[in-house]
Amino acid sequence: MARSKVAVSLDEQILQRLDGLVEEAVFPNRSQAIEVAVQEKLARLDQGRLARECAKLDPDFEKALAEEGFAEDAAAWPTY
Repeated sequence: MARSKVAVSLDEQILQRLDGLVEEAVFPNRSQAIEVAVQEKLARLDQGRLARECAKLDPDFEKALAEEGFAEDAAAWPTY
């Protein structure tokens, strides 16, 4: 995957914590630590968006839609 360089300004306390994680070998370097942090934040935002969209669904309508035509299909199933 192609990589691009970006300049990031961070609060001094955040930078100190970030450097501490690099010193403790949690991350190999600042860039990797920031990349992982951004990936995790984007994933949480995606999950939140999915949850918000799911909350908009009407459970009764979704159930009726899922069961639509089910009775006809069930009659055609072989008995076991």
